Amino acid sequence: MSTIILAIVIGAGFGAVLDRIGATNPNWIGKMLSLKHLHLMKTILLAIGTGSVLMFAGQMAGLVDVGHMDVKTAYTGVFIGGLMLGAGWAAAGYCPGTGVAAAATGRRDALFFVAGGLLGAAAYMVTYPAWEAWGLLDGAKLTLGTVPDAGYDGLIALRGDVLGILLGLGFIAVAFALPERPLGRAASVAAE
Repeated sequence: MSTIILAIVIGAGFGAVLDRIGATNPNWIGKMLSLKHLHLMKTILLAIGTGSVLMFAGQMAGLVDVGHMDVKTAYTGVFIGGLMLGAGWAAAGYCPGTGVAAAATGRRDALFFVAGGLLGAAAYMVTYPAWEAWGLLDGAKLTLGTVPDAGYDGLIALRGDVLGILLGLGFIAVAFALPERPLGRAASVAAE
């Protein structure tokens, strides 16, 4: 029971942060995806980079137990699903997390977005045997960096935890290097 309460508290806190940074507003997401205003992109890159550095450094120091983590299989369906998620994010102005957080704030469009996501998940479950029969779910476990004694390959001959820290630092650097508003767009954003 305490695990469920902890999950609710962490989820509510995460949703509050998403709302505070503007991620529950599809207009801000649209401005980010059209590269008109990059505040949200900078925040996302900083959060991913910081989380990556802390997780992988904690793993190397023995402070983070990664025993519950699992590398998912890379297959064609993952890439198709990623393209569909990106297109839906651009069209709706929400990704699954921001959509649920926006629905919690009472946005009616987000309620329809969440309902559509649930219907899409149900449609996937119903059609799963067909996706499997077509071979779209066949693949292999693969990571960017190598994981010792894991039984699967890495694309780069560098330890995964070291690569995770380097990528995290790269994300942090990009977050600080990106301008709030790309060059030549300051006037157009101010007029909006």
